[in-house]
Amino acid sequence: MSAETLLLTILLLPLAGAAGIIITRRNPDVREGVTLLCSALIAALVVVLANRFMDGETFALTLIEPVPGIAISFKIEALGMLFALIAGILWLVTSIYAIGYMRGHNEQNQTRFFAAFAVSIAATMGIAFSANLFTLFLFYELLTLSTYPLVTHAGTPEAKQGGRVYLGILLGTSIALFLLGILVTWSLTGRVDFEPGGILSGHIDPAWAGLLYALFLFGIGKAAVMPFHRWLPAAMVAPTPVSALLHAVAVVKAGVFTILKVTIYIFGSDFILSNDVTGGLIWMAAATILIASMVAMTKDNLKARLAYSTVSQLSYIVLGAMLASKAGLIGASMHIAMHAFAKITLFFAAGAIFVAWHKKKVSELNGLGRAMPVTFTAFFIGTLSIIGLPPFGGMWSKWYLALGAVETTQLLLLAVLMISSLLNIIYLLPIPIRGFFSKPESGEHYTEIEEAPKSILLAMVITSTACIILFFYPDPFYRLASLAVGGY
Repeated sequence: MSAETLLLTILLLPLAGAAGIIITRRNPDVREGVTLLCSALIAALVVVLANRFMDGETFALTLIEPVPGIAISFKIEALGMLFALIAGILWLVTSIYAIGYMRGHNEQNQTRFFAAFAVSIAATMGIAFSANLFTLFLFYELLTLSTYPLVTHAGTPEAKQGGRVYLGILLGTSIALFLLGILVTWSLTGRVDFEPGGILSGHIDPAWAGLLYALFLFGIGKAAVMPFHRWLPAAMVAPTPVSALLHAVAVVKAGVFTILKVTIYIFGSDFILSNDVTGGLIWMAAATILIASMVAMTKDNLKARLAYSTVSQLSYIVLGAMLASKAGLIGASMHIAMHAFAKITLFFAAGAIFVAWHKKKVSELNGLGRAMPVTFTAFFIGTLSIIGLPPFGGMWSKWYLALGAVETTQLLLLAVLMISSLLNIIYLLPIPIRGFFSKPESGEHYTEIEEAPKSILLAMVITSTACIILFFYPDPFYRLASLAVGGY
């Protein structure tokens, strides 16, 4: 298969899958078979693509040029390959999980759910492979629109309100700020292509570069930097597979991925470092890390606690991007992967608890680990990876982020990272401890094992095992992160 054909296939296959899901809607078994087949093919193809990319093959594709000099085009570089690899693999795992969850919880409108899920992955792949800001912006907006039906899936007043917040903040920030940043970049340079070393040097007064970076930082609302973070907790009204998609696979990762793309390929790390472009802005990321962690400590609702944890963890990646040093950028890129596998494990566990025992609150989990040992063990592993302890993959990304802070002599930011890890312990570790060691309340006695459906358990076992494997074998993501920092 030629490079162009392979790239186009990956972009179009999820859309074909969505069509197949709608066509087979009257037969749930066939419909879910289409979902699994499509997601398995995507996972296999992105692995093939990654291998061919690492062997030195180039991938580029231009579809149309609606405005002279601005085309809808795609080009694979290392950072995009890393993002696509995570999204492709985790779509398959999430699909396995979603089938068990949707059936186990007897959810309505499952065809719409799986179809929108597939379209959102198509948008994610478009973001990953975008060759310029114009193409990225189109797919960024498509991702927002395609995930809206997932957020409002329940159809309740609470779900509709959450959807309004979700759509309002993400569309508002992208149109008012992100698009403005793209237009300013185009007016200054006459182009919006992603290039190693950036395209702004020599085209903008360094005194104004910080303002332009701020347009991107706050305009890319999916990165959830405070104060534009409220959409993310609001979206927790969605079913747990959607929460997993939002927090680990597609939406939030699309946000921080875009921040990294703009940093590396529009501004350029040398330009940022030599002109202190992100000087004051970096403290917005630092504040988000700490404030979101402290808010997470106050949440008794398990998904809400995990949501604010995600807000905090995303700003690790934003902080690494704004450090702009080699180690900081590598740490930020690796944290996209390490956080994805750990956080999706935590959400999978939260959904399993809800399906099996209909419990949503941390205070209700005392002793439940005795009835759900697999679920709470997976949660424990995901927790330790989020904290950044060995032997779990999350250690490596935090290590490089810390090195980035040291490289740039930002010792206060190093302290922020260390304090945040301590806060991670405070709001996450008590959950598995409650499950395994606390005495059940309300007279409940957990004497028999009663786990969630097998497909849910399988997905959790895969992602929690990956958290361990990535400690011993982080090479694929490390190599891609290193290549991204070094260029195409």
